[in-house]
Amino acid sequence: MKGWMYILKCSDGSYYTGSTNNLESRFEQHKQGKGANHTKSRLPVKLIYFEEYSRIDEAFYREKQIQGWSRKKKEALIRGDYKRLVELSRKKKQ
Repeated sequence: MKGWMYILKCSDGSYYTGSTNNLESRFEQHKQGKGANHTKSRLPVKLIYFEEYSRIDEAFYREKQIQGWSRKKKEALIRGDYKRLVELSRKKKQ
């Protein structure tokens, strides 16, 4: 079963990272305040990034990986700034 990892931007500027096997349906749930507690109190939300995977467990693993990232690293991913993403990854390892 396919899976998606996604990032939402909330009304307060925070990011929410999740995974699902139905991106459209899950996004609608978030928009209606029926999603995660984090997004319920921060409506409206905007879908700003997603990745598609062949299996839901891969999307879930990626969600957990990105949830541990700094805001700057998430923003580099969202912008597609892979050079900056690598730089930020190196800084954490040092």
